[in-house]
Amino acid sequence: MKEHSLLVEKYRSKNLDEYVGNDHIKKQIQSYLDQDDIQNFIFYGPAGTGKTTLAKLIVNNLDCDYLYINASDERGIETIRDKVTSFSSTASFRQVKVVILDEADFLTIQAQASLRNVIESFSRSTRFIMTCNYIERIIDPLQSRCQVLKVIPPSKQEVAKHLNKILIEEIGKGWDVDALVDIVNTHYPDIRKMLNTIQLSIKDK
Repeated sequence: MKEHSLLVEKYRSKNLDEYVGNDHIKKQIQSYLDQDDIQNFIFYGPAGTGKTTLAKLIVNNLDCDYLYINASDERGIETIRDKVTSFSSTASFRQVKVVILDEADFLTIQAQASLRNVIESFSRSTRFIMTCNYIERIIDPLQSRCQVLKVIPPSKQEVAKHLNKILIEEIGKGWDVDALVDIVNTHYPDIRKMLNTIQLSIKDK
């Protein structure tokens, strides 16, 4: 394994073909990518199931400039006013601009209200992708301005196959089936946690 290489980043899906599960969402997104434009999205579901991966995948396959903000670190109205509004109002030579607000359920109510106005003001040039674990923490006016999609965890079998491919890539062989099943059962549906557990185990070997 390469030094200083996080498995969760190294094996983050780069395109929809690599993305595990959620075929219903993948079809919708592919249709938008084919048009080189997207809707405003809210992806919600359990931690570690691929919401952020999906958001980053979209901007990497779209002719766009994008801004990424982790709302658990920058959750106040100042972030919306200073960063989001500034980015949305600047000129761009790309087809569209996209703001990713990761963990948007951490945004304060005031920040969410301010964001609603930004979405309306820059609807012609800027799209918004929000991810969250708890959709009920996102105010209704934001939900109504977005396509709300639930990210469903892949089956345990799909996850085990995916992890086994990564192990073969990293160490040249798969793991004992019982050991891999134990990791999946312990941490399901958090694939991020599974990969971090595997990384520690590889490091110890």
